[in-house]
Amino acid sequence: MKLLIVAVGQRMPDWAQSAYDDYAKRFPPELRVDIKTVKTETRGSKTLETLLSAERDRIQAVLPRGCRVVVLDERGTALTTQALAEQLRGWQLEAIDVALVIGGPDGLEPAFRAAAHQRIRLSDLTLPHALARVLLIEQLYRAWSINAGHPYHRE
Repeated sequence: MKLLIVAVGQRMPDWAQSAYDDYAKRFPPELRVDIKTVKTETRGSKTLETLLSAERDRIQAVLPRGCRVVVLDERGTALTTQALAEQLRGWQLEAIDVALVIGGPDGLEPAFRAAAHQRIRLSDLTLPHALARVLLIEQLYRAWSINAGHPYHRE
């Protein structure tokens, strides 16, 4: 099984890339985590609908065929770390690749968001894009560590 983080945005700051890389290398070979960054649509005189549609097309172009699509959405379901661990265990049992999609500055196209298999939120707070990427991969690692009985997570 593979986890794919699809993030709309530009280059991450060095601190965020370093933190992301640190967590990404901790995952075992049987649970790979990759990231695909898709370009943010330039605003110009385009409408919000046009911007989101262009970004949706870029996202769909990098999604693996048949994958489970999980979007990060401020209106999504809040999960505890334990609940995310259970979710990850379920995904692994299904043995289907999972794409976790982080939208750009304007979010995700409403139809794409609604069509996703699942909508989750990382926080009730508004997070900077780079921090959301780091928080997501850290929580995925923490979820894996709980399932593996690794001492990284303590209660």
